[in-house]
Amino acid sequence: MKWINHQIVTGFIVSTATDDAIFTASAIAGAVLPDKVEGSPPKENKAYWKWRKSHRTWSHYPLIYIALIAAAQFSKTLIPDSYFLIPTLITYALIGALLHIAEDGICGKVPIFTPSKKYGIKLFKVGSRSEYFFAALIILICLFARFGDIDSLLNLLNF
Repeated sequence: MKWINHQIVTGFIVSTATDDAIFTASAIAGAVLPDKVEGSPPKENKAYWKWRKSHRTWSHYPLIYIALIAAAQFSKTLIPDSYFLIPTLITYALIGALLHIAEDGICGKVPIFTPSKKYGIKLFKVGSRSEYFFAALIILICLFARFGDIDSLLNLLNF
């Protein structure tokens, strides 16, 4: 998925689940983390394909992010209450990264069990109209889940 769609979809999912703007912002920031740690793809053709071969390997391995979430949660037992929010924000950023991986798993393949073997389905091509339709569908599902019925949702949208 395009970064903007990762951020929007992740933002709506986390906002719907938590109803918390700070946690949502943290997850949105983390929604591009797996791609960000890989760096930008090189412009030259040969270097690009070498980069592309290693794209969505270790940086998209969910076990790394799950372990980091566990460490952040464990750290809450070691730090004073005044710093309690920091591990929570880190946790939500890592949840954003996990959502990124799940979102990539529906438009390509990502590692699940090991960093070297990838699994997934390709519902749409990255950057296609289908990707934007999928993002809009997730937004509508989140809005419906948040507001509970179609009348409330239509009132929100001024229909």
